[in-house]
Amino acid sequence: MAAVGSVVNTLTSLWRQQCARTCLPHLFVCISFTGSILKETGLVTESYFSNSKNVLNLYFVKVSWGWTIVLLLPFISYSNLYNRSYTFVLRRLTSLLVATLIWYTCTWAFFYIEDITGSCYESDTKQVIFGDITTKAACRKEGFIWEGFDISGHSFILAYSSLVIVEEMVPMLHIPQSYRKIFLDCLYIALNAIVAIWIWMFLCTSVYFHDFIDKVLGTLCGILGWYLTYVFWYPMPFSPGLPPQQKQHA
Repeated sequence: MAAVGSVVNTLTSLWRQQCARTCLPHLFVCISFTGSILKETGLVTESYFSNSKNVLNLYFVKVSWGWTIVLLLPFISYSNLYNRSYTFVLRRLTSLLVATLIWYTCTWAFFYIEDITGSCYESDTKQVIFGDITTKAACRKEGFIWEGFDISGHSFILAYSSLVIVEEMVPMLHIPQSYRKIFLDCLYIALNAIVAIWIWMFLCTSVYFHDFIDKVLGTLCGILGWYLTYVFWYPMPFSPGLPPQQKQHA
């Protein structure tokens, strides 16, 4: 338990640095641009992570929103309860509902855009077009290739999920160690580990997959979803509210 507490103290020291949180959206933009340029120039050689069947992609990124919800739901419930009422906790939990709606809406929009802008081809030569197949799902089911405007869902969800998690971890910076239990500490470490995985896989997506514009748009959508909620809406009275800040814990 002492080792767990030591890890938590190290992580909170990192996140207390204001730039660590405020620079994260800029970091995603820089990675997206730089990684895309490296991909176009072919300077990055193939690796284990250039294969979409790598373990992190299959078991984490493919179900990334599930990991985010499973870890944030108990963490928000417990960390927001310190010196606060159950009503406040329930209000704060609605931020997960808002985030899920944003995730679902953006994901659906990306699929819809790819469907209405794409066509089904028999092979990479694109010589034969199957005009009667109008969706990516139907095209792939027949064993053909679908080509459309494919906004990067990976870039979106990895950036958005990371920004949401970092915002929701803020209460841990101000909760006294005497209140913290092993369960809360382990959740906090797990959330930090997930953020590290998301940033790494975001980097891999940038240098190995998708076209430049697809990744940049996906990244900007993720940042916009975070900005409209945590920066613009949540500070207002009629909203899920922001996670407890330092002055609220004092």
